[in-house]
Amino acid sequence: MFSLATRTAASSAARAGVFRAAVPRASYSVMSNNDDEYCNFAELMVSVDRDEGTATVTFARPKSLNALCESMMTELNRAFKMLDADDSVRAIVLTGDNVSFAAGADIKEMAKQTYPEALRVNFLAHWTDAFKISKPVIAAVRGHALGGGCEVAMMCDIIYASTDARFAQPEVRLGTIPGAGGTQRLVRAVGKSRAMELCLTGDVLTANEACSLGLVSKVFQPDEVLGAAQKLARKIASQSAPVVKLIKEAVNASQEMSLEAGLAYERRLFHSTFSLDDQKEGMAAFIEKRPAKFTNQ
Repeated sequence: MFSLATRTAASSAARAGVFRAAVPRASYSVMSNNDDEYCNFAELMVSVDRDEGTATVTFARPKSLNALCESMMTELNRAFKMLDADDSVRAIVLTGDNVSFAAGADIKEMAKQTYPEALRVNFLAHWTDAFKISKPVIAAVRGHALGGGCEVAMMCDIIYASTDARFAQPEVRLGTIPGAGGTQRLVRAVGKSRAMELCLTGDVLTANEACSLGLVSKVFQPDEVLGAAQKLARKIASQSAPVVKLIKEAVNASQEMSLEAGLAYERRLFHSTFSLDDQKEGMAAFIEKRPAKFTNQ
C-alpha cells in the first residue's frame, strides 16, 4: 500500500490509489485511479487500498507542523464521511507527516475568534463530528500531538505512537482551556488525577509515558509506526464488518452508561449477531477447525 514513503513498484500501484491536491512534497508518492472523489482535498492526503479494505488519511500542512485549521478539519469531516459510506473501506488510519502528527490548533487563526462568534458557530464542535463514524480509526502518531493534536488523537479508537511522539494539553499556557475534549477524554484515558495535573501544567508526555498511562496502545520506532497501524487496520478489516461496527459501538457506549446498563446493551448487540451469516460462518469454521470466510453479511 502507498504511504508516506515513495514506492514505485507496479504491483503496489495496481492495487492502491493515493490522492492529494496541493502541498507537493518529494516524500509522498502521488498516484491516482478512478476514485476521483478522493482527489479533491487541499490539506489532506487520502490513500485507499481496496484489496485490503483500508484507508490512510494524512494531515498535509507540513509548513505549520499540521496545525489544525478550520479548513483542514472541514476536509477531515468530509473525508471520513466519504470513507464511512465506502463499503470497500473497513478500517482507517489517521496520521501526520514524518515530523508531526498535529502540533495543535492553528493559534493564528484561533486568536481572531471572538466570544459571540465562537458561541454562534459552536466553535470546534465539528472536530468531534468527524469521528462519529462506524468504522475504526487508528491514530499513527509521530512527533507532536499537542493541544488539539492530542485531542484529535484521543478521538481515534486506537493510538499507536512512535518513540519520538509527544502528547500534551498546553492550553493553560495560552490563557485558555482545552476545547475539543481534552478535559473529558483525557480523564477517561488516564484518570482524573493525572489528567488534572496535565491540563493544569501543560506538561508533555513521552510516548512511553503515554503508553504506561493507557493513553497509547503500543509504541514503535519512528519508521515502523505507520506500517504497524496499517497492519492493524488490515487485521481489523479482515474481520466481519458488521461485527466490528457493533464492537466499536459497544465499547464507546461503555463510557456513557452505568455498568448495569452497559451490560444489558452489550447483550442486546450480542443477541443481534445471531442474525448474521458471518456469525454462522465464524462458529462453523471454529468447529471445523478452518479459517472463517466472512462475507460481511
